[in-house]
Amino acid sequence: MESVIRPAVPADLNAVAEIFTHYVRHTVVTFEETPPSVAAWRRRLDGLAAQELPFLVAELSGQVVGYAYAAPWRSKPAYRHTVENSIYLAPGRTGQGLGGTLLEALLAACARTHVRQMIAVIADTGTDASVALHRRHGFTDVGRLVAVGHKHDRWIDTLLMQRTLGRTTAAAPDTSHY
Repeated sequence: MESVIRPAVPADLNAVAEIFTHYVRHTVVTFEETPPSVAAWRRRLDGLAAQELPFLVAELSGQVVGYAYAAPWRSKPAYRHTVENSIYLAPGRTGQGLGGTLLEALLAACARTHVRQMIAVIADTGTDASVALHRRHGFTDVGRLVAVGHKHDRWIDTLLMQRTLGRTTAAAPDTSHY
């Protein structure tokens, strides 16, 4: 069965919260230690909509099985054209192409906005599925932050990856030396 990728609506947020709760409680792919409430997800959905940034869900047979959104990279005004992506799939739904489908849709949605740079901050968990996904979609490595997170009794590095979207008025950054 083929997935449907569509903008998230408030009715999706229980499923979104449930998916993310799994990652908060059982993994180090997020540095969150307390799962956000559905109300917090509603504030995020509304905040991103107010900034004209996409929040998408993947749906199979009427059930939300993943989500992706683009949020501001930093709050300072000069960063207004740069976002950070987040992609999460329901347990048991990885390895089925949903992450790639969500990322493609997120990139396309962001390219239609003011966004010109997308950053992926990926926890170095010893597996490279997220890194491979981002590389397949044109992201390049731009840096590593060593032991910046501590969760579940371990120190975690993060890999920073970046992709330029659409046309820009300035030259794209040269990341080949990183």
